[in-house]
Amino acid sequence: MNILKSVLAIGLVGLGLSTPALAQTALDQVKTAGALRVGTEGTYAPFTFHDASGALVGFDVEIAEEIAKRIGVKAEFVEGPWDGLIAGIDANRYDVVINQVGITDARKEKYDFSEPYIASKAALIVKADNADITSFETLKGKKAAQTTTSNFGKLAEASGAEIVPTDGFDQSIALVIQGRADATINDSLSFFDFKKQQPDAPVKIAASQANADYSGVLIAKGKPELLAAINEALAGIKADGTYATISQKYFGEDVSQ
Repeated sequence: MNILKSVLAIGLVGLGLSTPALAQTALDQVKTAGALRVGTEGTYAPFTFHDASGALVGFDVEIAEEIAKRIGVKAEFVEGPWDGLIAGIDANRYDVVINQVGITDARKEKYDFSEPYIASKAALIVKADNADITSFETLKGKKAAQTTTSNFGKLAEASGAEIVPTDGFDQSIALVIQGRADATINDSLSFFDFKKQQPDAPVKIAASQANADYSGVLIAKGKPELLAAINEALAGIKADGTYATISQKYFGEDVSQ
């Protein structure tokens, strides 16, 4: 069989033709280019944003840089608005999206995801000296500062709370601190970021939901080698303590689960 292939190859060369080359995998293409192209917003602190010097920084930025480094390339960021970010994968503007993209069944029908690299939970937030509210059940009859149309607001309502309408996280926290609301149910990542920025703020998490929403690296389907390399990089980042360092830097907590 090998002799036959050699004869065929010689014959093709003699006719001025070449033997077909094996198609490169997506991982091969990334390594040949020397860069992992990463789609991200650049306007979503603390995940992906610009610091005072104008440099692109953030939790997701550092995770992306570590993934690229472990694949053996550099991270090349392509910024764009959220509304068109995932569609950029279809247009081949970048290889992956790393921008707190929630892993959902609807998205998994069209795209592949890495293993989860960050978890967000519904957190019940109260004043630091509040000893009455210790669970979602004890929120019954209490005032909860919430955006009325959010899932968090619906959870507070389902827990029996009286809703105090707000415009968002910052106002909800302010009302709790001022004593105008007993609690707020909000995103755990937003709370960790807030406490990182304002460690002396007199608020705490009284309880968290067991179930979490997870985000992963989004990638086009049909690129198993690249996906495997990303998952291997993420596993290494967590195993050697790099993830913990990045997580502490931005949240003061382990936000992997």
